[in-house]
Amino acid sequence: MVRTWFELEEAEEFEAAKDLLIRRCVTWAEERGHPVDDLLLSAAVDARHESRDGRLAYWDAARIRFFLLRYVPYKVTAPREELDLAPEVLRTYLRYLDVTGLRDPRGATLAEAEEIIDGARTEYAAALDDPTLRGVATFWAHTALDQGVDLTVPGAFERFQRELDAGRVPYDEQVLDQIVQNRFLNGGVTEERAFPQPPVSLPPAPELAEAAARSRSVRRLVTLADWVGKDGRTLTSAGNLRVADALEVSALLGTGEERLRVRSATELPQLNLLLAWAGKLRLTRTAKGRIYRVAKAAPLLRDPEALWRRAFEVLPELGREVTVPVGTWRPVPLLAEVFEEVLPDVLNTMYGLDDLPVVRLEETVWLACQEYFVLDEQEERLRDLWRREVARDLGRVFEVLSDLGAVELIRGPADPLYASDLDHDDQPLPPDAVERLRAALAEPDLPLVRLTPLGVRGVRDRLLAEGRDAPLVGELATAPPAGLLGVLAQHYPPEDAAAEIQGWLARPGQDVETLLQAVRDCPFRTRVAAMLRVLADALPGRRLPHDLRDDPVLGPAVWTQLVDAGELDPGSLSEREHLLLGAENFLSVLELAGPEGLVEQLRTMGGGDAYEFVAAILASGHHDAVGLRELRELVAEPLRRTARHPLRLVPTRPPGARGRRKKRKH
Repeated sequence: MVRTWFELEEAEEFEAAKDLLIRRCVTWAEERGHPVDDLLLSAAVDARHESRDGRLAYWDAARIRFFLLRYVPYKVTAPREELDLAPEVLRTYLRYLDVTGLRDPRGATLAEAEEIIDGARTEYAAALDDPTLRGVATFWAHTALDQGVDLTVPGAFERFQRELDAGRVPYDEQVLDQIVQNRFLNGGVTEERAFPQPPVSLPPAPELAEAAARSRSVRRLVTLADWVGKDGRTLTSAGNLRVADALEVSALLGTGEERLRVRSATELPQLNLLLAWAGKLRLTRTAKGRIYRVAKAAPLLRDPEALWRRAFEVLPELGREVTVPVGTWRPVPLLAEVFEEVLPDVLNTMYGLDDLPVVRLEETVWLACQEYFVLDEQEERLRDLWRREVARDLGRVFEVLSDLGAVELIRGPADPLYASDLDHDDQPLPPDAVERLRAALAEPDLPLVRLTPLGVRGVRDRLLAEGRDAPLVGELATAPPAGLLGVLAQHYPPEDAAAEIQGWLARPGQDVETLLQAVRDCPFRTRVAAMLRVLADALPGRRLPHDLRDDPVLGPAVWTQLVDAGELDPGSLSEREHLLLGAENFLSVLELAGPEGLVEQLRTMGGGDAYEFVAAILASGHHDAVGLRELRELVAEPLRRTARHPLRLVPTRPPGARGRRKKRKH
């Protein structure tokens, strides 16, 4: 299909899709008089492909502003008058995505996007005026432009480099130094691609609010802030609560630590965690030897759900308070030193999974800790001791998360799924860890952990804040039909896609015919096929492909699917239907392989005779006017010069879904 998401390794497929998007968008824009530019369109597609989530058609305020204020200044080299067009070219591109149904409905609406573009104009001009926002390569390319070098001339930049190396090119050394420093401190504009997350389901909002109000940690934080009060409590010279006060508040909090015999409040780990947590949340502050409740924290203390969200958000910053047990033999455990990096990874691993054996997480967390620390020969003796320490501290982490209400701890046998990969060749765990896991996972009564709905929402909120794709079943209930089917076809497994479609159909005024019309209106043959498949899978009782055999628009796409599934004999089709089927398939190949790829395949099939078949396809009456025009201009014309006599073979299936093609150069 015309996909709007690709793995980084799918370079050929991405380039073909990018060429198609740019080619179609340019034609569409020129016909309507909209501003358009190949180079800037290519930059917009690349910017999203190089992002953390990689969704080409997902644009929100953060992505629009990033493209205009960081990506273009940093990475795009062109004369200033061309760069000035970027906001309007982006507007054109987003309009094209919207009118063709490619826009990801989870991002900004077209109206919202255009307002964001308008609001960024002044900042964009200022960003172009600031040469320190450029990348190193862009700096040198602009320096060449300033010297009158025509970068479109082959060898021009190489000659410029020779002049530069010879010391005959003036440039601003201070600007270059600042660019290098910016790169060192902030990195470039290409983000590390994150793994896509599975769709998750959440209960209604009132249930989540009630769960937050029941959170033991939330109640304790409120109690602690109330106990501290506006008048505050006296601290020792070391900045700790007095022992008597510490034991008093521990009893109020219900931690059980009031029964401990201690010489310092620092020996009460649960209280220390809550005090540190309250400080991070700005519920309390210390001044002049006392601890006070912060007056401005009153709204947060009255809103358990908001307090829960903030408490979950700052928890990774509390590694030392979470992991340091009473009387620890190490002042700072290994896990504490990497807690801020490891805890989000642990929660990400749990996201979308149920009843994960804690022992699996112990081994992966220990492996992660070893990546941060290099053990010398003497420390190797302590490896097993430190591994057990990390496992113990991870258990403490889960206790804290359980008190917060983010995870649920149970016991039982491990699902065989969690042992199924131990013998894989690409298993990242060392042999000793694999053996420990194999033995542990065979036990009938293991500690298991799962995220609660509150925990799922908390992790999802963080993933979204990081710019990652984290689908939620139900979030597309009011999406435009084309956007709904497009997202489901690419990002949802069949079961979740079916649930999403059923939820969409349950809304007033939204029905199957509306979805089918969106498929008919789609201008991309491969996307039509994908949309039909996801709709047919979600409505199995309707036998959708068979119901649409005689549809004047969808018929050829339906016949292709039925032939591929062995449910339709090509010999039962009429001559005209054969031509329509051939048109559907060759138009699909044109989208996937591009004009050069289709020409190459046709010449391989029939040599100089290929033109006659393409001419017949052009006269088939297929409704895809845009695709037929491309077929005529970009495929038929190159073939016409080598035409000799008609092909005898009329294929009913595409001669291949992919083909090698040249990359577009800008």
